[in-house]
Amino acid sequence: MTRPHRPRRLRGRGDRGAAEAAISLAATLVLVLIVVQVALWAHAQHRAQAIAQQSLAALRAAEATPATARARAQQIRTDLGGALLHDVDIDLQRGPTRARVVVAASTTALLPGWTPTVRVRLSGPVERAGTP
Repeated sequence: MTRPHRPRRLRGRGDRGAAEAAISLAATLVLVLIVVQVALWAHAQHRAQAIAQQSLAALRAAEATPATARARAQQIRTDLGGALLHDVDIDLQRGPTRARVVVAASTTALLPGWTPTVRVRLSGPVERAGTP
C-alpha cells in the first residue's frame, strides 16, 4: 500500500531574519540618500558656476559699472538659482585691471544635520575700450 503524498511542511525561520532585513534596508536607504545628496550638490555647484561666469562677463565689460553688473548678477541668480540654491551671496569686485566674482550659497539638504554649501571664485582681466 502506498501512502498518499503529503506536502512537506517547511519549518519557518520565525523572526530570525527580520532584524537583518531591517538593518540591510536601512543601510541601503541611507546609501541611496547619500548618492542623491551628492547629485544635488553637484547640480548646485554647476548652477553657481554658471551664475559666476555670467556675472563675471557682465563685470568685465569695458562699459560696465558695478551697478549694472550687480543688476545683471541678480537677474542671473533669479533665473538660475531656482529652489535648489538658498542664501545666495554674490560678491562683485572690479579693479582697474581685474574683475572678481565670488558666489556662495547653500543647497537643499536631504540628510539631517548637514547643510551642503557651494562656493565659486572666478576672476579675469577687465576689458579696455581702445581705438583701432
